[in-house]
Amino acid sequence: MTTMSSILPRLEGLAIEVPSWAYGNSGTRFKVFGTPGTPRTIHEKLADAAKVHELTGLAPAVALHIPWDKVDDYNALRGYAGELGLRLGTVNSNTFQDEEYKFGSLTSSNNAVRRRAVDHHLECIDIMHATGSRDLKIWLADGTNYPGQDDMRGRQDRLAESLQEIYAALGEEQRLVLEYKFFEPAFYHTDVPDWGTSYAQTLALGEKAFVCLDTGHHAPGTNIEFIVMQLLRLGKLGSFDFNSRFYADDDLIVGAADPFQLFRIMHEVIRGGALAQDSEVALMLDQCHNLEEKIPGQIRSVLNVQEMAARALLIDTTALAEAQAAGDVLAANGIFNDAFYTDVRPALAEWRESRGLPADPLAAFKASGYQKKINEDRAGGRQSGWGA
Repeated sequence: MTTMSSILPRLEGLAIEVPSWAYGNSGTRFKVFGTPGTPRTIHEKLADAAKVHELTGLAPAVALHIPWDKVDDYNALRGYAGELGLRLGTVNSNTFQDEEYKFGSLTSSNNAVRRRAVDHHLECIDIMHATGSRDLKIWLADGTNYPGQDDMRGRQDRLAESLQEIYAALGEEQRLVLEYKFFEPAFYHTDVPDWGTSYAQTLALGEKAFVCLDTGHHAPGTNIEFIVMQLLRLGKLGSFDFNSRFYADDDLIVGAADPFQLFRIMHEVIRGGALAQDSEVALMLDQCHNLEEKIPGQIRSVLNVQEMAARALLIDTTALAEAQAAGDVLAANGIFNDAFYTDVRPALAEWRESRGLPADPLAAFKASGYQKKINEDRAGGRQSGWGA
């Protein structure tokens, strides 16, 4: 029988990369909302991320978004992150905001546009060398809205050609992770709409190319844990973007829509070895906090991942295997439910205190006065947000 005391050591290595953009202003496609205390620079974003890690011990890395987080000296930025107890993580490219990319970026039939998009990714790789980042993450808004608008096969060929040039520029220890999304902003077809397309493109590139699975980027009813299992089985799951969605839009707090789904995903993560100390699968958040406070939103998010990982570790895998082998459907399902319904929060609170962390990180943040301080200190200037 699996007990809390036996699983806690397995949680020691849990590390979740937080996105710099989670600390900036965001909103819907109709409006971006401003809030007091929002960072104006990447340095202030890192300071907020450091507060999340200070209170949870779970978030030692911060993903960058280029050009939103561009600076003149990336070596200095890396040093500043180190002073805060952080490292700079995944570098995310951006080919979805400029006017030139209206009809595509890496898939564009316009050679000059495609050249600009490739060069942007080569710039991102240069930044990775300076920041010490391992992964270049690519998400494309490329696609079409109407049948016949463009040659879908030709776009796949151009995508493969563009990715090959980017892949060839990677350093020895660097990786390319290709994210997929089944629609939006393209509504007739999207150039990388599913894990199969991402898998096919990255498989053709080589052993340093992987799939990024965003948990919000699936049609309703999709069995996401099956995709997690399959990509782990194939050795092609490079990273997660953890978030939630209720209808079609994503980037909500992970576990908010369906905590049982997150539990099931974490079971496959553990089953596939992605929680092991030597795993190269990156656990990341991709979230925007439109209504809720941003730092507490990130604290809640990383705690949700930790809690569901703990519950998934409680699954009695020996009993589960026996029930599965015996064809005992209800017993097998009951073993899953027993683990999921176990309240691990008190044990995790005690464990945090034993490591010098607050038992309740959200309460500790509220009592710290940090939000009041940044609200006062960050008055004036241009707040960071989408496109800034």
